Formats: sequence, C-alpha cells, structure tokens
Amino acid sequence: MATTERVPDEPVTTDVPARLDRLPWSRWHWMIVVGLGTVWILDGLEVTVVGNIASRLSEHGSGLPITSGEVTGVAAALYVAGACVGALFFGHLTDRHGRRKLFMVTLAVYLAATALTAVSFSSWWFFLFRFLTGLGIGGEYAAINSAIDELIPSRYRGRVDLIINGSFWLGAIGGALLSIVMLNTDLLPADVGWRLTFALGVVLGLVILLVRRNVPESPRWLFIHGRGHEAEALVTGIEKEVTSEHRSGADGEPYRLPQPQGTITIHPRKTIGFLEIARTVFSRYRRRSYLGLALFIGQAFLYNAITFGFGAILTAFYDVPSDHTGYYFAVIAAGNFLGTLVLGKLFDTVGRRIMISGTYLASGLLLFLTAWLFDAGHLNATTLTACWCVVLFFASAGASSAYLTVSEVFPMETRALAIAFFYAVGTAAGGISGPLLFADLTSTGKVSDTALAFVIGASLMCLAGLVASVFAVNAERRSLESIAAPLTSADPKAPKPPAPPAAGARP
Repeated sequence: MATTERVPDEPVTTDVPARLDRLPWSRWHWMIVVGLGTVWILDGLEVTVVGNIASRLSEHGSGLPITSGEVTGVAAALYVAGACVGALFFGHLTDRHGRRKLFMVTLAVYLAATALTAVSFSSWWFFLFRFLTGLGIGGEYAAINSAIDELIPSRYRGRVDLIINGSFWLGAIGGALLSIVMLNTDLLPADVGWRLTFALGVVLGLVILLVRRNVPESPRWLFIHGRGHEAEALVTGIEKEVTSEHRSGADGEPYRLPQPQGTITIHPRKTIGFLEIARTVFSRYRRRSYLGLALFIGQAFLYNAITFGFGAILTAFYDVPSDHTGYYFAVIAAGNFLGTLVLGKLFDTVGRRIMISGTYLASGLLLFLTAWLFDAGHLNATTLTACWCVVLFFASAGASSAYLTVSEVFPMETRALAIAFFYAVGTAAGGISGPLLFADLTSTGKVSDTALAFVIGASLMCLAGLVASVFAVNAERRSLESIAAPLTSADPKAPKPPAPPAAGARP
C-alpha cells in the first residue's frame, strides 16, 4: 500500500484556483473542450457500432464465428469490464502522475486496441481487444473528467461537463449512420464493412490526439504536488491569452480580469495513501459516496443495456433489417444529446439537487410508461423509438451529472480515483449485468421479458433520483475547493465536510 509522502517544502499559499474560476469564456476553454471532451464521441461511436453490427457479425460470411448474443452480451460485458479495470488502474495513476500524462496514454491504448479489433479473425481475438478498448476508454473517464473540472471556471462547470459527457451521443449518431453504409452489402462485402467502421474510429482518435497535445497539465494538480512555480507560470500564460482575446473600449485596451476571490494554503505532497483516500471518501464523505453509487448504478444499467440491446429489440420484435437499425438509433441518440444541451445550463442556475433528482425521476417514470405500452402491444418500431427518445432526453442529463457529481464533491487529491471507483463499481453492477440481462431477456422472443428489463431500468433510475433528492450537494457556481477542501490544506479556515445532519434533516 502506498504511503503518504510530503514534498520537502513549507506550506504554500496560492490563488491559482480563484484565478482559474474568474476567467471569462475564451478560445482557450474551447481548446480544452475539443481536446479532452471529444473522446466521448469515440466512446459513443464504439458502443453504437457494436450494437448495430451484432446481427451482421453473426451472419455467414462476416469473417467471424460469433453469434449476435455473444456480440451484444459477452463482447459488450467485456468492453464494460475493461472500462472498469482501466478506470481504477489509470485513475490511480492520474492522481499520482498527473492528468496530462494519463490522458495521452489512455488515448493511445484506445487507438491500438481499436485498430486490432478491426483485424479480428476469431471470436477470442474480438473479445480480447474489446476488453482492451474498454480499458483505454475507462482510463479516459478518470483522467478527462478530473482535468475538465479543474480547468473550467466554476460558473460554467456544470453545463460544460454535461455537454461534454453528452457528446457521447454525437458519436452514437455517427456510429448509427455509419453502420447503415458499412453494413450495406451492395457497397461493401460482409467481412469488410464492419472492419472499416472500427478503422474510421482510429482515424478520428488520431485527430483528437493531435489537438490534445496542446492541452496543459492541471494547475491545481501542479501546486498540490509541490510544483507551484509551474502552476503560477501556466496560469499567468492562460490569463495573458484570455485577456488578449477580450478587448474593451474603442482603443482596444486589454480586458481587465476581476480580482481573484480568496487564496488557499496547502502542504504539497507527492502521493496520497490508499488508506487515507478510502477513509476520506467512505468516512468523511459517506453520504456523498451513497449518492455516487446510486447515480452510477442506475444510469449504467439503463444505458449499457439499451445501447447494446436496442438494435436487437428492433430486429427481434419488429423485423427491422439489421442494416436499417441505425436510422432508429440515430433518433434516440439525437434525443440524448439534446437533453444535455438543453438542460445543461439549468444545473448551474436552478441547481444540482433539483436537476439531478428531477432528471432521474422523470426518465424513470417515463420508462415505466414505455414498458407498459410495449408490453400491451401498443408500440411499433417508430413509436418505441419515440418513447425512448423522450426517456433518454432526461436520462442523458442525469447520467452525465453522475460524472459531474463524483468529480466535484470529493477532495482534489482523490478526484480521479473517486471518479474511477464510482464508475467502476456502478458500471460493474449495472453496466455488465445490463447487457447480459437484456441479451438474455430479448433472446427469448417474449414481449413480457423485454418489458421486465425496461421495468428494472426504470426502477433503478427512480431509486437514484430519490437518493439524489436527499444527498445531492448544492455545488453550482462554487469553487471545487469550497465544495471539498483539499486533504493537503493547511488553512484552518478551509471548508470542512459538513457534520452528519440530525435525523430527518436535509444535508
């Protein structure tokens, strides 16, 4: 077990967090969004492609001896399992060695594994590299979310985080439409189209890698780890770039930044021990841990199940051709992205508690209604897609807020590992079981079995919404350090975690 190691420096007082939070939105922030956030497009492309090519891969002549159930069940579960392992492994390294090093490494892992998936010649090879692709994507979750939240000003953090996580669905739209072309045997042979689909994902990843080279290390991580001079120089450079962009007055005088609000004093450390991290997350912030688990389990079951299984439902119950499922999936993907785009700003204005609980409860109740309509035989392929589009409009904002929540409510030193842990545990519970259960229930050909899977997902979303209504933290427009003081803080006035409330009181 790692032990806590202090950097041999005196306590350091810095206003770096306040200086980052006061910045106006600028081209520099757009560079962060493009360089880091676009990886979710890759994830959406990956997951959607696999869901839509399942029926084609199982056909004779695909080049792989594999069944549709193995693609949507075993391969999907292995992808998610790899993401869980990658999140934990790379999450620890992200807190230890920095955000920038790890978000370059994890993208490289993804690119290599995806390229090797494209040349699969047997089922075991396909399964192996689906796992390794998930490994890279899981590492991305921890490294990217922690870096984004530490670089984006507090008044924009909620909407930016939600929209970035919601960009997964832009990739899903691309994957759905791409599968229509790639699975058309009039254009491409059955054993070539699906391979080119994965190859295009590699090309997109290489473009993102080029942009990402310009994204800096988190200044917050630098000063915590005893590299205060680097943090100061980096923030000074950012301020110069931002002020040169924002000119005021007819004479073009530089924009004057508002005064930073407050400082923080910390004892720099190189590492934080696992025991201290565990004690912080599960003892000092126990209620926040319950919240994180509930949010992740609910959204992981719902999203991994429907993402990997929607195409199979359309072909099994409505006789939709496998090369046409992409049209339907593109519609629900658009509903997902619109949800984060339209509702994202409200998480910074209306507030976290109301919006998190509201989006989870709304999506769960609407999914109960969808399950009843489906079971009663009132839906066809078009109306089922419309119902899911409405459900996921709300669910997408809620699901994205799970990443936002665990990223901002725990101390700086635990951030990446906290994201990794809650993602891994929640996804292992809901994300692995979801695809397996959906594949099992839809394969029976019974409407009632698939409706039951809908009901399970709806129940988990509603339960998470109720937990959020009690435990969610009002983190909107607040600095990360005021939500959870760093473990290294040497300031006696630094914010402490709230004392457990009296029975029946709201936190």
